[in-house]
Amino acid sequence: MIFSTKGYASMKNSSHYTRREILKTVTGGAVLAAAALNTKLILAEDKPASTQRKGRIKQSVSRWCYGGIPMKDFCKNCVELGIGGIDLVGPGDWPVMKEFGLVGTCTPSHGLPVGLNHKENHEECLKKIREAIEKTSEAGFPNVICFSGNRKGFSEEDGAANCVEALKKIAGFAEEKKVTLILELLNSKVNHKDYQADHTAWAVDICKKTGSPNIKVLYDIYHMQIMEGDLIRTIKDNIQYIGHFHTGGNPGRNEIDDTQEINYKAVMQVIAESKYSGWVAHEFIPKRDPLTSLKQAVEICDV
Repeated sequence: MIFSTKGYASMKNSSHYTRREILKTVTGGAVLAAAALNTKLILAEDKPASTQRKGRIKQSVSRWCYGGIPMKDFCKNCVELGIGGIDLVGPGDWPVMKEFGLVGTCTPSHGLPVGLNHKENHEECLKKIREAIEKTSEAGFPNVICFSGNRKGFSEEDGAANCVEALKKIAGFAEEKKVTLILELLNSKVNHKDYQADHTAWAVDICKKTGSPNIKVLYDIYHMQIMEGDLIRTIKDNIQYIGHFHTGGNPGRNEIDDTQEINYKAVMQVIAESKYSGWVAHEFIPKRDPLTSLKQAVEICDV
């Protein structure tokens, strides 16, 4: 069954879309797809065989980038592509994912701009984090995401101290539930103005000061290419504090192929050769047929 890519037409040339904006754009049941490249969307009633991958990189994909594809059909296609999990989905979608043997690789918790770097946010954020950890643990899934929040005039030192204070309050619970809480690194140059956790060293230092093996960094390769570059050296030096990865091509946060500047094969080779055992989740906005681009990304990272 062939579908039109019309649902992506309004966004494909922008590099400034957020997860929330993308989800708004694809509401109303619009189905993304493959007319441009004649790709077949595998429907839930079909029975595709799972593509065998090398398995050195455990690959996942962020649901919000493909929100127009019905969940069951999306799960089916993930299985066919050899993808083992879906990122940034809540408990409502977990029964469908489990039906297809897919892992929820990162559970949402509190919002992005209002985070742990301000003490007045701690009660609300920690409540949401605790609830997410509880549900994630019950499902047998590995990670819950959290955010520093925006600076709003706070210094790096004060923001970090407040993050450490908050994370120390929840670290023991995360350890008890065998869930890793991951602090996401985002760029403050293009997409998330004023976001505080915008450099690896700042976030890693928070992990060190928290002193828990269940508090780690979500290293978003796209965002850190914008802020720092020097990806391979940084990953090697900090791999023990990295609990999750996101991909995305720079510039634009689109496909991770040779239309952009990051050498993803080289980056994935370094990750595969390290002691890292977590997930790499694709979080890019396809400019072309979504499932063809996703398949290409999986093949690039299957080192």
